[in-house]
This record gives sequence, structure tokens and C-alpha cells, in this order.
Amino acid sequence: MEFSFRQVSIAIIALATIAQPSFGQAACDSDCIKGFIAAHQAARETVGAPPVKWNTTLADFAESYATKRSADCAAQHSQGPYGENIAMASAELSPADSVKLWMDEKKYYDQASNSCTGGECHHYTQVVWRDTTSIGCARATCKTGWMFVTCNYYPPGNYVGERPY
Repeated sequence: MEFSFRQVSIAIIALATIAQPSFGQAACDSDCIKGFIAAHQAARETVGAPPVKWNTTLADFAESYATKRSADCAAQHSQGPYGENIAMASAELSPADSVKLWMDEKKYYDQASNSCTGGECHHYTQVVWRDTTSIGCARATCKTGWMFVTCNYYPPGNYVGERPY
């Protein structure tokens, strides 16, 4: 059996495409979804906030933004209509790792004054915001090799003068 130059070229291109690392793939599979929900539920339980549900509209928004950020992995918020947390790391961030990064800000939240003292705490307060009912998240591997993670929240939190729980 002989192969033409064209057939061989197409086969090489196809193999190169398959072998190439994929950047920007941000869809969250069922294990990823379960991981984000479980991590958020555990965090919210610590302050008595009600559970959240997965929302595909939020997840689609997160996926679109994570794919966009995969080009540069810039620590920039989307400025979208939802509450939002982002995280980046030089290694893979599991859903639990991502939520832990945000929850690590709890030490900077002063409940008495309802403010951040000594550091950033608004990622933490967004995770536990009592009025939030749904989330959607996505992760993408950036061209830099880093991972970009984003979760969106509805209704959003962090309103000036309002307490998270």
C-alpha cells in the first residue's frame, strides 16, 4: 500500500495536533464540579451559610473567561456581572486547593468591624456570602504552564456595609 505525500502530510499534522499540549481547555467535568461544590459547602458550613448549587450559566461564563486568560494567565478579574474569585498557581490547582486559597484569607476578616485587617479577605467573604445560591467554576492551563481558576457567584457578595453571614 502506497501513501501519497498529501496523505502522509495530513497524518503528520493530525498527530502533531494530538500531541500538542492543550491550552485553554476550561470545561469542568463531573468530578471537578463535585469538587468545587464540596469545597464550597464545607467552607460555608463553618459559618452557617446555606449550601450552593452548580449553575451552568455561571460555569459557561467562567469557562469562557478562563479560556481567555489561558493566553497570559494574568491575575485580572473579568469585570462581569457576577461575583468572582480567581486563583493562579504554577502547578495544578484542584477545586479543593482553589477554595482553600480563598479560605486562607479568613484570618484577615474581622467580623466585629466587618472589614479586612492586615490583608485581603474579599475572596473569603465571597465564598461564604450567605445570599449566594449558585456557583460555576472553570480551570485552564495557561501557555505559561500555570493554571488559572475562576469561580463565579450568584447573587454576588461583598457589598459595602453588608455582612457576609
